[in-house]
Amino acid sequence: MTADGRIPGPGGPANAPLPAASPPPAAGQLAPDGEWLRVHPASPFVRGWLALVAIGFFFGRDIFERSLQGRPVFEEGLAGRAPFLLAGGGTVLLLTVLGFVLTWYFTKYQVSGGYVRVNTGFLFRQQRQARLDRVQAIDIVQPLLARIFGLAELRFEVADAGESAVRLAYLKIDEARQLRATILARAAGVDLGPEGAGEAAPEAPELPVLAVPPSRLVGSLLLSEQSFFVALGAVVSVVLSAVTDNQGFYLYLIPAALGLAASYWNLFNKGYNFTAAISPDGIRLRYGLLDTQAQTLPPGRIQALKITQPPLWRPFGWYRMQVNVAGYGLAENAGEGTSRTTLLPVGKLEDVMGMLALVLPDPGTDQPAAVFGAGLTGLDSEGGFVTTPRRARLLAPLGWRRNGFTATGTALLIRSGRWWRELVVVPHQRTQSMALHQGPLARRFGVADLVLHTTAGPVTPRLAQADSHEALALFDAQSARARLARKRQTTEQWLRQVAPAGIEPQPGAVEPAPGAVEPAPAAAEPGPVVQPAESPAHDQQEGRQHG
Repeated sequence: MTADGRIPGPGGPANAPLPAASPPPAAGQLAPDGEWLRVHPASPFVRGWLALVAIGFFFGRDIFERSLQGRPVFEEGLAGRAPFLLAGGGTVLLLTVLGFVLTWYFTKYQVSGGYVRVNTGFLFRQQRQARLDRVQAIDIVQPLLARIFGLAELRFEVADAGESAVRLAYLKIDEARQLRATILARAAGVDLGPEGAGEAAPEAPELPVLAVPPSRLVGSLLLSEQSFFVALGAVVSVVLSAVTDNQGFYLYLIPAALGLAASYWNLFNKGYNFTAAISPDGIRLRYGLLDTQAQTLPPGRIQALKITQPPLWRPFGWYRMQVNVAGYGLAENAGEGTSRTTLLPVGKLEDVMGMLALVLPDPGTDQPAAVFGAGLTGLDSEGGFVTTPRRARLLAPLGWRRNGFTATGTALLIRSGRWWRELVVVPHQRTQSMALHQGPLARRFGVADLVLHTTAGPVTPRLAQADSHEALALFDAQSARARLARKRQTTEQWLRQVAPAGIEPQPGAVEPAPGAVEPAPAAAEPGPVVQPAESPAHDQQEGRQHG
């Protein structure tokens, strides 16, 4: 940005002013490259309606109360100052509305040259941009007020973004869906051809995969870990009150009950009407009661996956799935970040296997049901897992038979937990770096921990208490698998990788067959480590770290 507040245009000189914004293109048409467009005129009012409510409350509360009580609106002493009060309130309201209008006027967006750009601010100018081939996910968010006006916000997530890299708020819902489909098509490497350069890509077809019933969602909340601990705290409070004859222990239950109710409502609101579908542009997730959200995760952008089963869910066969996606793990709102990294809030075993098939189309094994089933419920060496040696059972009396790992041709599987079962799946090409940890007690028993580093998120891949020699061998083998897998696969132009050779993928032309997903290229088996001449920029060198 220059000293006079101007932002250099793409490829233009630093003193060139921003191009004037144009009206939205007609339906089915794209704006020419380099042309700037404006968001919907109602956008600043949808974002700033709380400011208008606060102004009205501040200036109108006293008048409203006096009118209800039948008292004069203005006392005798205030009657002479009434015009000044009304003028002051009107001035504040006018300045607020003017600020909204200026905010809208100076907010422009552009899709050009492989980038999506958004300019904001009339006093302090700011431009945010994201490369289309680096877009990790695109979300359509509709708060309650935006749904009333038929508007939606587009969020573009890229790697290593502390918050959403680019936000477009707000567009008409049809325009938002059309723009998302076009950007996903370009990011996937779809060639529209010269005749279709000005046409918007049609939204790709989708195949519904699963839907979470509201009754199951409510049951999972009532049987969650927090419910267990709140119930345990209530029992302890009752016992202490009876033993000490002090009723003050019941007071501790009030904040716990309020916090539990707020947490329940947030989880129910975020998980209500949860549906998942598969389409050529990725995995589509929709959920929300008051504020709805539609996510699109392109294939291969998920860095790690975790499947958990709390003890109270075991009789019902329920599981939860969470993922690490670049940009999601550093969400500015903790509750929002949790919902956006949830791939399945609660589901049965068949739902879990179906979602696994979407995330990892090629399991890398001829017996995926046996291997992944052993990861979820197995013990000892079932499914080819290597577990904690028997000599170290004192370090994990309950979990040593569960703690273990196995590797398929495409992913590393790490399981843990006897009561709170957990299975972590990390595709080989998503292994960014690794570290070995071994404290004095672990050294005494001849075991070590292997930690895999991925993007920030709810999944922390850690193999606990593995035999030292096996952990070291896994370190070397996984380093080789990761390097070879990254040489064969990249995140850019992902649709070109799954399309048949010699056929140019077309938008909306890939219809997934029921129960099947286009297979990804299989990762190479571990072999000699060959360092490529030019490693991808996002690859990190693995190094051994001993604690």
